[in-house]
Amino acid sequence: MNNRLKELRLARGWSQSALGDALSVSRQTVNAIENGRYDPSLPLAFAIAALFELRIEDIFQHEPGPPRS
Repeated sequence: MNNRLKELRLARGWSQSALGDALSVSRQTVNAIENGRYDPSLPLAFAIAALFELRIEDIFQHEPGPPRS
C-alpha cells in the first residue's frame, strides 16, 4: 500500500518519534509504515487520518498486486 505519511509528517515539521507519540505507537512503527514495510491496522489508519484531518484514502492508496489464487 502506498502512503503519504512521510510527506504529511514533514510538512508539519514532526519527527517520527513525535508522530509515534501522538499516535501511541513507536517510532519504528511510523518508519515501517512510511517505508511500506507495514500496513497499519484499521483503527491506526483512522487515528492517522483524524490526526491529519484527512480521509484515510487521502493518505493511503491501494497498490494493486497480482491476483490471489
